[in-house]
Amino acid sequence: MSHLDELDEFEAELELRLKKEYTAVFGLFRYCVLTQDATYLCNILDLKVEPQTSYPFFHLQMEDVWVWDKNRPTRMIPRARVYTSGDVTVEELRGEGDEPRLTPEALAERIGEVPPADDEQL
Repeated sequence: MSHLDELDEFEAELELRLKKEYTAVFGLFRYCVLTQDATYLCNILDLKVEPQTSYPFFHLQMEDVWVWDKNRPTRMIPRARVYTSGDVTVEELRGEGDEPRLTPEALAERIGEVPPADDEQL
């Protein structure tokens, strides 16, 4: 197997893991934010539109964020700010006050990790 084949296989595995994680965590978040550069899931969103002469400028502040990026060591971050003049799509996934119906155990099962039994925890 050549190094290029190994790299392609590695990239495909990362992409598959990312897609599985996205499917697993999707139900935990209130908003899905799509920009030209990235996809974000978050629970708190503040979107400001600042009109410019030739195009709108968007300033997004998000908290409790999951970022679609297979190359990050961790995709969960506490806060993110995005500045863009490109398209922004915001989808509200659940209403205010609606709590996610996913338990930590169910999440671990969805992403393929088995949580430790109660007697194994410290």
